[in-house]
Amino acid sequence: LKRGGSQDLVSSPKLDRFKIAKQLTDKAIKEKKIFSICGHYPVIRSTLRRKGWVEKKFHFLTSLVPSVDGDGEGVPENKHAEGKENQDVALEKADDIHDVMSRLVKNETPYFLWTIKRDVIDYHSLSCDQMLNHYGKTASFTTKIGLCVSMRSLPWYVQANPDTFFPRCYSLCTESEKQEFLDDFRQTVASSILKWVVSQQSSRSKPRSRREEARDSGASRKVPEGAGPRLMGLSGQFVDVACKVCKAYLGRLEHEDIDLTEDSATDLTEDEWNDLTQQYYSLVHGEAFIPSSRNHFSQCQALLNKITSVNPQTEIDGLRNIWIIKPAAKSRGRDIVCMNHVEEILELVAADQPPAKDKWVVQKYIETPLLIYDTKFDIRQWFLVTDWNPLTIWFYKESYLRFSTQRFSLDKLDSAIHLCNNSIQKHLKNDKDRSPLLPCHNMWTSTRFQEYLQKRGRGAVWSSVIYPSMKRAITNTMKVAQDHVEPRKNSFELYGADFILGRDFRPWLIEINSSPTMHASTPVTAQLCAQVQEDTIKVVVDRKADRNCDIGNFELLWKQPAVGLPTSQGSDLLVEGVGMRKARKPMPAIPSVDVVPPLSDIHPLKQRCPSAMLDLGGGPPLMALHQDFTLKDGQVLPCSLPVHLHRLVERSAKAKSGHRESGGKIELPSCTSQHPDYKAPRPTLAKAESDRHSDPNSLHVHPLPSVLPSVKTVEGAPFQPPRPPDTHRPSRSPVLKSGSWSDRLEDHRSFLLVCRGDKHLLLDSPPF
Repeated sequence: LKRGGSQDLVSSPKLDRFKIAKQLTDKAIKEKKIFSICGHYPVIRSTLRRKGWVEKKFHFLTSLVPSVDGDGEGVPENKHAEGKENQDVALEKADDIHDVMSRLVKNETPYFLWTIKRDVIDYHSLSCDQMLNHYGKTASFTTKIGLCVSMRSLPWYVQANPDTFFPRCYSLCTESEKQEFLDDFRQTVASSILKWVVSQQSSRSKPRSRREEARDSGASRKVPEGAGPRLMGLSGQFVDVACKVCKAYLGRLEHEDIDLTEDSATDLTEDEWNDLTQQYYSLVHGEAFIPSSRNHFSQCQALLNKITSVNPQTEIDGLRNIWIIKPAAKSRGRDIVCMNHVEEILELVAADQPPAKDKWVVQKYIETPLLIYDTKFDIRQWFLVTDWNPLTIWFYKESYLRFSTQRFSLDKLDSAIHLCNNSIQKHLKNDKDRSPLLPCHNMWTSTRFQEYLQKRGRGAVWSSVIYPSMKRAITNTMKVAQDHVEPRKNSFELYGADFILGRDFRPWLIEINSSPTMHASTPVTAQLCAQVQEDTIKVVVDRKADRNCDIGNFELLWKQPAVGLPTSQGSDLLVEGVGMRKARKPMPAIPSVDVVPPLSDIHPLKQRCPSAMLDLGGGPPLMALHQDFTLKDGQVLPCSLPVHLHRLVERSAKAKSGHRESGGKIELPSCTSQHPDYKAPRPTLAKAESDRHSDPNSLHVHPLPSVLPSVKTVEGAPFQPPRPPDTHRPSRSPVLKSGSWSDRLEDHRSFLLVCRGDKHLLLDSPPF
């Protein structure tokens, strides 16, 4: 009994925890608060749990989990920490409430995913309500070659010059890019020679007294003080050639080379370029000097001022012409080298035949960076993108500085001196000659840096120059990349941008990293990385429910104005048309006349026969030709006359020429037309013969058939006169009578048209 009682007492708290876990899980499922994490992100996990989210644990395969962070910093620690975390999860107690809740949601869909890389999951199978901390196709600004290409197209998107915040960069995998880099290197050689002349004169005038300057004035053409006997003196022509190259460069910027022919080109030959480059190497490396440099000071100074006004990167170029060569797709500073000989750079690229396109990029090294206690540093700046259409960028107010472990020097091109990546510096020990005022862990917060500037009287530089310049650089870069990224809704991504400050405190964008490391490698990152993760959850999760919630140190950097859709007015979308009608053949009307010429003089009878008289076999009195005729339906009907009818009329006119009147003209008798419906008594043959001989000049026509074929109105509609019910179709064609002659017409198509209103009788020939 005691044993059973003790078991009940022990199991009671477990049951209570299970009930609590079940209630919390049911609430999370109802509110769609299920999340999954791939990677070592304990801050994200704890932050979401505090907000009522339940984790669905994924057991990803090791081969699917990337071993490299986007910026590559702290990757070994991340990998080790991730493995350790997996072991801790496996060894968790069965009664842990979070483990119980995770098992309860093992069949649920996670609505929040935070992973190291996007490729860990099936990106395209996500539903629209699932949140992911990555976007697709971000290589246009998260890779070195992508950022290089994007900056070239920046002027097409925004009114900004990329040379003001991004050191010029070239890809060395194409011949055209190699030639552009070679031209840039040679131009930098010429401008560096001018800088050497100006710097030599400036260094002589500043530290020396008048007595020393007068003493050295006579020995200006001799070997300078401190120079060994092996120094080689370069002639003044060496400076003249450099000035010539700089003048040609300025002319190209002002498009003065457009009208130049090939014969008048001022470019140097390959041999001249090789000689100039080799002499430049000996000059900047301390193996040679220019005795007559003072004589060229004014000319060099004037040219440098002009070049500086058109080239904003003149200041960072320095004298050594150092370039940094980077693999296009690698991170963590791997295989990055600094070189100042163009032959070595091209040889390095040519020796390695890249299997993939765009493997190497070369970028101008900033030779005049801002130093803190003679040590180089860079700035890691975070920003968050929550939407690409419209583009929405959040800028983090806090950042941190990363110092090099070595003192800065251009005499050595070791990556330990010139690269501030933590993945490189963490393996090195701090130089003994380095200032003790620098932190031993080689990191500062931006707040500590502002205090440093304040002590040196430059406290306003951060808020007036550095901070707003970084914001402009990020905004311009994201505007260019907007058209290349997959704008998936309900996604977001946190990026880390690296900047280097120049001597004038202007920030220069070096690169942008996806999946920036959040490993607490130093006290600075332990504080800031945890803080930025918590604030990210506030922006992407809390702000959905409350637009006025606390968003931590994030501030809205850019919100693209929404483009309103045009109002849809379907009533205005109307297509109207008019049917095409066949053109009508013009038919001129015959004017009404009382006296017409004789039949022999009537030539228009071939077209019209106004003089023809019709006899419908008796009926009403004949009407004059000029009398108007109308139909019941009010339509004008043309009447066709066969061609041979015209010929009969002409022969009749010739035969009856003796009946003409004294004036040579004959008045035609009146013509009548009888409607087919009219019923008249049929005249006898004797009556018809007497009528025919009574008026030799009269023209009569026997009754027409009941149905007139091929009759068309003016509008083109066929005209069919009604047939009397008691009449039958005549078996013979109508007979034309004139005087004492009579001929039978064989064409049954002759028909009559009675004109309407004020129109006159028209007799036309139908088409055959």
